[in-house]
Amino acid sequence: MVKFSAFADEVTTDFDGQLGFLVSNGIRSIEIRSLDNKNVLDLSPRESDEVKKKLDDNGISVSAIASPIGKIKLDQPFEPHLDKFRHAIHLARFFNASYIRVFSYYAPDGKHIDDFRDEVIRRMSVKASLLESSGITMVHENEADIYGCSAAHCADIIRSVASPHLKQVYDPGNFVWSAHVTNNMQVCWPVLAPYVAHVHIKDWKLGSTTAGSIPGEGDGQVKELLATLSAINYAGYITLEPHLLHGGQFGGTTGPELFGRAIHATRMLCDAVGLEYC
Repeated sequence: MVKFSAFADEVTTDFDGQLGFLVSNGIRSIEIRSLDNKNVLDLSPRESDEVKKKLDDNGISVSAIASPIGKIKLDQPFEPHLDKFRHAIHLARFFNASYIRVFSYYAPDGKHIDDFRDEVIRRMSVKASLLESSGITMVHENEADIYGCSAAHCADIIRSVASPHLKQVYDPGNFVWSAHVTNNMQVCWPVLAPYVAHVHIKDWKLGSTTAGSIPGEGDGQVKELLATLSAINYAGYITLEPHLLHGGQFGGTTGPELFGRAIHATRMLCDAVGLEYC
């Protein structure tokens, strides 16, 4: 049985509104990224305490710390960024989250990311070493312009780091948007299946540059992905991140009405392929 989660900051910037939306739609987990116009990594200790109490009061768990770690250029200093990752580990423990979402860096201006492959692997390896004995896994998300844009590069990172604390987020919409792959279940999934520990539900039409599609209506093969998850008895999270009004480098917007439609569509797809969910 899969567990539904959501990037509720796509509904509203107001954290109380995010929680209210999740409860009213029967979703009991949140992929926590930003709240009250502040990134989760920037919360003060007092704010973190307040967020934790509100989550507990509403019966909402945290599926992952949706950090922006890895969304910097490779000519920017690593140590300050590593300190932010250490803080993300602290927050994952504090919020009882098993996962920290990460990315795999941008090339310096005017350079090609492939030329920085070794530095990407080094940085990812350093972060993985900080997770030893933590019970926490960083999950790398495929996305545009970072080293892990393609399935082959994502697999290269995970095989090269070779840590039980590094797995893959599978985002089908991002493969359409960033790598222009419309048959990702035939091309990308077989490469990444051994490493997938977390799934984002985002659909996308090839050629769209600003916004996603209702799950099942784009070119991301979301129904086929859900059918495969059912066949392999996947029991992790499927986190809705639909980007139905706008999607960009550091987040997206969907709004309550469209997000509700995305939830309904995903549940209908799950029902159609026999994927049980809660």
